[in-house]
Amino acid sequence: MPSLNLDHLATFKRVASRKSFSAAADTLGLSQPAVSLQIRQLEQTLQARLVERTGRGIRLTAAGKTLLSHISNIDQAVSMAVNSVAATAHEISGTVTLGTGATACIHLLPPVLEQLRHEHPLLTVRVITGNTQDILRAVEDNRVDIGLVTLPVVAKNLHISPVTEDEFRVITKGGANASGRALTATELPVLPLIVFESGSGTRALIDGWFHSQGIASQPVMELGSIEAIKRMVQAGLGYSIVPGIAVASQGDSIGLSVAGMEPKLCRTLGTVMHPNKVLTKGMREVLTLIGA
Repeated sequence: MPSLNLDHLATFKRVASRKSFSAAADTLGLSQPAVSLQIRQLEQTLQARLVERTGRGIRLTAAGKTLLSHISNIDQAVSMAVNSVAATAHEISGTVTLGTGATACIHLLPPVLEQLRHEHPLLTVRVITGNTQDILRAVEDNRVDIGLVTLPVVAKNLHISPVTEDEFRVITKGGANASGRALTATELPVLPLIVFESGSGTRALIDGWFHSQGIASQPVMELGSIEAIKRMVQAGLGYSIVPGIAVASQGDSIGLSVAGMEPKLCRTLGTVMHPNKVLTKGMREVLTLIGA
């Protein structure tokens, strides 16, 4: 299949419209020999005679007329291709890797990811989950672009930004706390405690809350999944203290009694990033939508 030179096609189109090599050369800012050479090269590519000289100038051969009938479609296709490529230059694309805990992944990220997919279909967001220390190490090693973790964290040379506050709730089996009143630390030890596994920022906050009340927490189960914890509580195997976002909707609290804590316990979710990380358009959009 012959490979057409777009400049040669443009020259041929001008020659056909002007019916003269010299007139075409003047409008193109080229010499007449240069225009003649481009037409000969185009004829050699197509292996067909395109123009014939006459006493009054030039005329198109049958092959030349056929080629001219296609040039407008060729121009349109090239223009569409150029515009499409230019449009993608303004689109947010690429891949962003986001690391966070399972609770935020389940209860905070879905609407964010849905909006990103709708508004930026060329952007891919990879999500990995782990406890706070896992995510911090991944950010430090540049395996994760943005970490979304429970603050405070001990991390050297990482850029940390608070995002949102989340108040903890006590959950018990449905009906166990019918009054719905806030529960104090002295009331809770009579029940078996089901809590997040050690190593998470959430677990550290819960242990600190008990300690501030002069009570040592003694969990009977330590689980890594918020949904597993809720299932155990629904079965009446104990109580738990969970982030408010995990039981914020009616569907998330089925079979549970949800109460406040006295005194209140809150956590701050924040982003962590490597200080040398180049902030791409995709990363900036992810940060904007999660409130950073």
